Amino acid sequence: MTNRRTFIRNSGMLALSLPLSKLKFAIPARKLNAIGIQLYMVRAEMASDTKGTLAQLGKMGYTQLESYGSDKGMFWGMRNTEFKKLAGDNGLTLISSHYNDEPGGFEKQVELAAEIGMKYLICPWKGPQKSIDKFKEFADEFNRNGELCKQHGMRFGYHPHDYPYKKVDGQLPIDVLLANTDKDLVDFEMDFYYTVTEGQDPEAYIKKYSSRFRLCHMRDVLKQRLPASSEDESACDLGQGIINYPHLLSTGLNYGMQYFFVEQSRYFHETPLQSARVNIAYLKNLAIHH
Repeated sequence: MTNRRTFIRNSGMLALSLPLSKLKFAIPARKLNAIGIQLYMVRAEMASDTKGTLAQLGKMGYTQLESYGSDKGMFWGMRNTEFKKLAGDNGLTLISSHYNDEPGGFEKQVELAAEIGMKYLICPWKGPQKSIDKFKEFADEFNRNGELCKQHGMRFGYHPHDYPYKKVDGQLPIDVLLANTDKDLVDFEMDFYYTVTEGQDPEAYIKKYSSRFRLCHMRDVLKQRLPASSEDESACDLGQGIINYPHLLSTGLNYGMQYFFVEQSRYFHETPLQSARVNIAYLKNLAIHH
């Protein structure tokens, strides 16, 4: 948390979120072709009323979903084909899912995901490690998983949280993972929030590792942090903080980013669904410049 607070206090570091006034507004703007949401954001609603929650998300204008290894599994207690149909009936496509260890192992999850045309299975968490060699082992594991996904017509991805941006044995784990994974087998899902709050430049990573960051999670970072006792004290709705999404999403589109998921863990509204509505309204009106 220290790095996060230091970053937010350091106004000089805000330069990574370029002022909108610096953008070339004479160039025609783009819009995101599709806007997705990570279902962890509305997990309580999904658990209590899966059908109703998907209906609300579809009506808001979301068109893509990313699931996760919930208590009911990534298909929320349904067969994979049933969940696909329910999502489709509401204008939603299940693009990807974070996975947990489940009966049948990783290979079974790949088979079920591939059967309904999903694009990705994504490792969501490995946790902090004491040795950088552990991250090299993870890279080998990711390559193996990527090969298995490729055999089934899918892609494998890794979603870094904050810890890969903290040095271990003098190296950043994110750099080690990028260097030791096969670009033909392993993609990455950038979380703009964690990249920024750990003091790193998301644009630099997207450009340096062109087409490696194919997916992303989106939430914003408050200009002024909340008390340290609050959970994710610096998170806020899109457009309410310091991250210049018009610029960064333009960079992402130019360098191979394809899937864009709203994911927020702290809310300024009564329910996560209300926050989901605010976030998609921002993205629908967002002018993304070349």
